[in-house]
This record gives sequence, structure tokens and C-alpha cells, in this order.
Amino acid sequence: MSFSINAESLLQSVVLEETLYKDEGLCVLGIFGKSAMQTGVLKEALINTLADKHIFSLFGEPDANDPENGSLIRAVYSQENRVLYLVLTSVYDNRQLIRACESLSAEIGHSDAQDVWKGLDKQHCLHLLYLFSLCHVLILVQPNCAFDVTYDRLFRALDALRQKVLPFIRAGVKDAPVSKEWKLNCRPCPPRLLFVFQMNGALKVPTGTDSAGTPDKPKKHSPRRRLQHALEDQIYRIFRKSRVLTNQSSNCLFSVPANQAFVYVVPGPDEDPLGALLGHLRSSCALREQDSNSSLTGPRRYQQIRRTARQTHTSVDYSGASGQLVDCSLKEFLWQHIELVLTKKGFDDSVGRNPQPSHFDLPTYSKWVQVACMLHQVLIRNTEEESAESALKVQSQLKVLEGFLDADAKFSENRCQKALPLAHSAYQSNLPHNYTTTVHKNQLTQALRVYSQHARGVAFQRYALQLHEDCYKFWSNGHQLCEERSLTDQHCVHKFHLLPQPGEKPDMDHNPPILYHNSRGRSTSSCNCGRKQAPREDPFDIKAANYDFYLMVEDKCCVQLQRMDFPIFQPSTPDPAPAPADTPACQDTPRPSSDGSVPGEGEKLKDPTPATATVSGSVVHSHTPGDSTGLSLVLSLGQSTDSLGAYGEADGSDAQVSHKRPSLVDRQPSTVEYLPGMLHAGCPKGLLPKFSSWSLVKLGPAKSYNCHTGLEQPGFLPGSSFLLPWDLVIRSRSSDEDAGLAEPLDGGGSSWPAPNKALVGKRGSTGGLGRGRRRDDVARAFVGFEYEDSRGRRFLSSGPDKIVKVLGPGGAKEPATRVLNTDMPLYVPSPAHGRGLKPHYAQLTRLFVVVPDAPLEITLNPQVQPGPPPCPVFHPERTELPLPPDGLWVLRFPYAYTTERAPCYPPKENQPLSAYKVLRGILRAASISPPPPPPQLLNC
Repeated sequence: MSFSINAESLLQSVVLEETLYKDEGLCVLGIFGKSAMQTGVLKEALINTLADKHIFSLFGEPDANDPENGSLIRAVYSQENRVLYLVLTSVYDNRQLIRACESLSAEIGHSDAQDVWKGLDKQHCLHLLYLFSLCHVLILVQPNCAFDVTYDRLFRALDALRQKVLPFIRAGVKDAPVSKEWKLNCRPCPPRLLFVFQMNGALKVPTGTDSAGTPDKPKKHSPRRRLQHALEDQIYRIFRKSRVLTNQSSNCLFSVPANQAFVYVVPGPDEDPLGALLGHLRSSCALREQDSNSSLTGPRRYQQIRRTARQTHTSVDYSGASGQLVDCSLKEFLWQHIELVLTKKGFDDSVGRNPQPSHFDLPTYSKWVQVACMLHQVLIRNTEEESAESALKVQSQLKVLEGFLDADAKFSENRCQKALPLAHSAYQSNLPHNYTTTVHKNQLTQALRVYSQHARGVAFQRYALQLHEDCYKFWSNGHQLCEERSLTDQHCVHKFHLLPQPGEKPDMDHNPPILYHNSRGRSTSSCNCGRKQAPREDPFDIKAANYDFYLMVEDKCCVQLQRMDFPIFQPSTPDPAPAPADTPACQDTPRPSSDGSVPGEGEKLKDPTPATATVSGSVVHSHTPGDSTGLSLVLSLGQSTDSLGAYGEADGSDAQVSHKRPSLVDRQPSTVEYLPGMLHAGCPKGLLPKFSSWSLVKLGPAKSYNCHTGLEQPGFLPGSSFLLPWDLVIRSRSSDEDAGLAEPLDGGGSSWPAPNKALVGKRGSTGGLGRGRRRDDVARAFVGFEYEDSRGRRFLSSGPDKIVKVLGPGGAKEPATRVLNTDMPLYVPSPAHGRGLKPHYAQLTRLFVVVPDAPLEITLNPQVQPGPPPCPVFHPERTELPLPPDGLWVLRFPYAYTTERAPCYPPKENQPLSAYKVLRGILRAASISPPPPPPQLLNC
């Protein structure tokens, strides 16, 4: 067979041997190693040289049946020479490596590519073990003239793997027709390993010069032979020190001859390639002329061919012109080892005082094929059920190779293991005993940064995941802080815990503990009417913030006061359910545009002129089909109350606004589902909360407020407890000149004169009604927006950025027009700053309104926007609240604001306070016509 074939195909095919060679022994020669990207690969050129035939292509084109990547053994059988050549091609050959790289996808990661390479490396080791178990002579080919020390680690790995899988190989070849020693040792003999290197141009030495470049006496050996001797010494010393080679060759993976050369350096190309080819042609023709005279046939012809070949291969001319020994050829170098196999002498490579002879077996071709098939089923590819168990056990022992071959993974493991404690220290540095998820993520990021500075290699990702798991375990093992935030945006200070169920008591010993939330934040707040202050805990739910605290303080102060109750949820079932947060009505809340404003809402908030329509002689607001004394349908329609008309426009007879009666369906709120948050403009239709977050109480009659002393309540800063006067003109139907002047008295732009002009009806006025109007035509109301900080310090405001400051008698002089015609801020900086650098805010908590005893109707319509858009507008459960005359009324705003989804937190120090506001139009006034006198009877 003068062509190459896949070893697996060779084992499956039937090679018809001549009768002459059927009983002759067979020498198996294996070739493996590395090859570079060059024409005439050294491993394939060896076969062409030894067989004297052009078997492999000069450019090494791959066969169509070859696998895309991985290892492959090709066979060339020379019947005449009785030599079977096995050539191993793997990813250590550059052409095969390039094909393996091309088969990988571009998206594969570094770790996945390393796994692919490890699989190819293990496959290469199994093919090498296959060769070491079947060959008599092995040739390691290196494309340069330097020994690769990584082969030391490779051979130690193969030796360890062979010792592990030896019992399974014995089980696979127990039925082979070979000797008992072969079955016991699982190989025909300890294979002899030879090394073939290739000379490069850097080692060429001119003839007649020494290493220093000066003429000197010629050496006995040529530079190439001296290089071969140096490489032999180096290789033998390395393998002996690593105990790859020992005294007894039968205990080693392979052996090297003690008294024969086992290293050959192939010379580089001559300067005259044409002359070299002509010389090779002459030598070939001379051999053929000598052989042409032979006319023998049969066994004597074979012996003569052997003798002639032996003489040709082993003849060395020791005579040279300069007395230097002539180097032998590659064929002569290899054939001296092959001859030892074919003559059945074997290898005696054991050294030491008591060398033990090693076994040797020279099989015929048919016997060798049977053993090779059995080993192929166990080591390479299993296709039979009989050897399936042994093949699986061999694959399970491949872990032995990882410690020897995977040096880069081992280095990566060591680096990552050293970096892991450093990353743990970086994570735990400056950590409190309990901390939140945000702190955990920040510390984990810092730990990963430190880890990435020291960790390298393919194990990076695996140990990074382990670092993540370790940090999470450390955090969750008693260091996890409760993630709940209070309504003032403060974290709970307890570690992870459970909330007590209704009727359950807190239990610290439970795992996890059962506790109420606590942020350790305490503040001082006043009751609904403002006459009593009490400390309060930082609330975590809206009921504790806006209802429970005021209910507790109310029993000690304002329980006897007159109040206006707001409608709340009245359940009709024992287990009412909260309304879902994804109700379509909630999703209709307008979203902010690119500039941060809500489309259409700003126009409604800023336009004080309402759209009205006259129905049956009465003024009806187009968007408010509700009653001022009943549940406003604005809440049911999901519209902002800013779209309501500010006041009615009618004459004296129609001054009191009358509304259309709502339908029965709109008036009936749900008794099955309740609103989980607070009522706002985007709430679903017909839902009410279980409690009201607002409070409206009456402190007393109008005369209970003294404008000279102000509000006599605790916590007010000196001079800041005075309400602002609000002068209202009373319209009288009895005056003919006033018949066409019935206007609203809410302090808007239409009810107040231009600047530098006096109000009509007052002293000193230069126009209008003049002296004809009585002084009791002007009624004075009082208004005050009260702010309170967390320390209980209170003050009234006379404008968005001004505090009421009265130093002398007479009360506040500034009118309430400014505060009524502008959006008042919900939060302002507290005038009494603390010691810290963090700003301290005071929140709008109450609105004081003194309604005089006069024919006036003052309507209260509070609307609060506690955040920038798209934060909704909050309002009480009843809008358009008419305040009865002769009373000091106090509207208490909610302490916190929340929707169905999330709370609206107070502003941070970097957020503008102008986005947190109470919309203007909170109060408006209108005169009430007195009832007509009863008709008088005339005496006839």
C-alpha cells in the first residue's frame, strides 16, 4: 500500500497481503510532533524519504474525509520493507490549528474557547496513548532545533493516564491473539523514542572556522553532529530528572537507547537546490543499475533486497578531505533502529547495576490489526457494546490530565484564589453591621474592581460568580438591613425582620425577628387644631402618618370641637379588597412632555377664568356635575379640580351657585373595593379610602381670634403667629347703584383695584361709590398658611418666600391677597437651621381661616401637588367646602402623600422646592343675598 489512509479506515478494510509476507513480522513506526506553516512538512517528508515514494503532497492539502479539527492518525503500509507508518496530525500542527480556529464562532467567549481547547488536548493525548500502546519506534518531530520542554509535562501526563487506564485496556485486549506479556503490559514492547529536529539558518557555521570566526584546526565532528550530541544530553538529563526515564525501561512510558544516537537534526536546504536535486537523481539511478543485474525470485530475492538496503542504509564513509567524520543520512539514522525490530533483537535500554530485560513481541500484520481494533474501541471511538464499559471508564479517568496539561487554567486558578481574599476584604471594609441592598451593590462593585485587578485567565468568570455568592451569603447571614423606607425617605434601622400580624406581639428571638419598622427618627407635630404638640415616630404607612397620630392626640385636645367629616369607605362585605393599581382610570393620568410639563394641565392650573354654562337661570360649571354638599363627582370622573370654575358670575339674585344634581350611579361610591392610597386627580371612579388624611375643625367663633395677639398656640416663632387680613366687600341688593356690581370676592384680579388705587367703599377712596357706602359694607376675614418643621417650630407665611413678622401692636399689615393669588410652596427652608449642613425644611401643615359674621360664603378647595410632574394633584374626599360664617376654621393638610403605587417623598437637597406646591384658588368668597322681608299687609 503506497498511499496514505485513515487509520480507522485501515482497521476496517481488508488488506490482501502476499503469501511471501503473511508470516513475516511487522515493525510499527509512529510519528508525532509539531509542524510549522511551510511547504514540505517535516513529518510527511519523513515518510516520503523512508518509503522512497511521493506519498504525501508537498503542500499538505487536507483530505476530504479528514475531520475539520481534532486529531487524526494516517497510516502508510510498506509491505516490502515490513514497516507500517502511523502519522498523528493534531492541533499542534499549524494547518490543523487554523482549521480548528475557523470552526469556532465569533461570539464564543474566552472561557468557552478554553473548554474547546481542553477537549482537543485530551483527544490528542488519547491518540498519543494509542500510538505508545501499538508502536515499536516513535519519532518526535520538531520544526526547529530546540527541544520543547512542555513535552516533559505531556509525557508525565501520559504516563499517569496509562497507569490509570491500564486495567481497562487489559480488559479490552484480553481476547487478542498475542502473547501473554503483550496482554499484561498492553504493548508489544517499551517503545523507543527518537527525536528529529530541523536545522534553521541561524545555526549554519562556515567550514573551517570555529565559533569565534577565526581559522582553526578542524573539529572531529561537524557542527550539526555536535548539536545532536548536545540535544541528546539535554533531553536525557531533563527526562531523568523528572523521572520520565528510569533505570528499568519496562516501567517507563518509552525508552531511549543508551549506546545509540536518538537525536537527528535534518540539515537545512542547500544553497544550490538544483545541484542537490541532480545529486539525488544520480544516487537513485546508480542504485537501480546495481539492482538491475539481479534476477533472483522468491525468498532469496527478498533477502538480497534486505541486504542491499541494509548496506545502503548503514554504510557510513568516515574518510573526509579534512579528516572530519561524515554525517549519516536520515534513512540510515532511522533504519538502524528499525533493523533491531525486524531482526527480533528488541531493545535493551535498561541501565543500572541490575538491568531487567524488557519484553518484546513482533506481530504479524493480521495480529496487529486485531489488537489495534480492540484498542481503538477502548481509547478512540467506541462502536461495540462489548467494550462500551471499558471506554466509559477510560473517559472518566481523563481528569488526571488536567493537573499536567492545563497549565494556563492552573495558573488562572491560583491567581483567582489569591485575588478572592483581597476582594472579600475590599467588600467588608467600612461596612456597618447591617446595610441595605444599595450598600451591598456598591461594596460588591468595589470588590469586583479589586478582584479584576489581580485575577487573570479562564477561571476569572467562575471565581467572580463565587465572589458574588460569597458576598451575598455574608450579607444575608445577619447583616441584611430592612429595605423598607419611611414616608420621609428614611430606612428602617432593624435588620431583616417580619411585621407582626394583627394581634401578634413583637418577638426579637424569632428568626427572622418579628418587629415593627423603626427609623429612629422622631419629630414633634401638633394636633388637628394646633393647640397641642406631641412627639411622633417616623411613619412607615399612610394611616400612621395621617390618621393614627392625630386620632391619638385628638382625645387630649380637640375631640369636642365642631368638625366637617369627609366621606370614607363604608364596607358592605366582611373582607373588602383594595382596588388594583393598574386600573384603567389610573393609567389615564397625563404624562409629562419632553420639557417636564404635563400637557394641558398647566393651562388648566393657570387659567382662573372658568368655562360656565347657564342652565335654567343658574350658573353651572361645565366640568362639575356635582353638589358642594355631597361627594364631588370630580373624583369619580378622574379630573383635576383645577378645571372647576373659580366662582359664578351672576347678579345679586343669582349670587349663590346652584349645581345640577348628580345621577344615582355617580353618587354611590363602591362598598366592595377601597382606595389603598390617598385620593387624587387620577384615582379610579367611585373609590374612597378607608380613612381621611385631611381634617377640618372649628376652633370657635370669629371673635376667638384676636388680631392684636395672634394665635395663642405653642411652637410659633416670635411675631409669626398673626393671620393676614382679607377685606371683602359685601354687596347689598337694597342699593340701586350696586345692582350691577355683584362680583366674586375671592381676592382675584377681578375683585381688586389696580396698583396705587384704593378699594371702593373705603375711606380715602377717590372713585367708585364714595361716601354713600356704609363701613359695614366691608367685612374682614383672616387667612394664615402655617408651616411646621420636624422640631415643632411653627410660623405663618405672608408669601412664597416670606415669613410673617409682627414686631409691634396692631397685628399683620400685609393683606392676604398675595398668598391667595399664587401657588404656595409645600416645603420652605426652616428659619431655624440646625447644626448640620443638610438643609432643614418646614412643611405646610395647616390653613387658618377666620370667617366673619357677615352675609358671605367662603368656599375652601385645597389642591396639593407634592412633587414634579407626573405627580398627581391631591385633594380631600369633598371639594368645594363652604365654610359657615362666624367661625375660626382650621384645615389640617396631610403629613405625607402617597398614591396606589408609591409614596411621594419630601424633596432632596438638590431638588427645586417650586415643584412642591399648593395650587392657588384655595379660597374664594361670594356675598349671600339676605332673604327678602315678609310682605306687609295694608289696612284698607
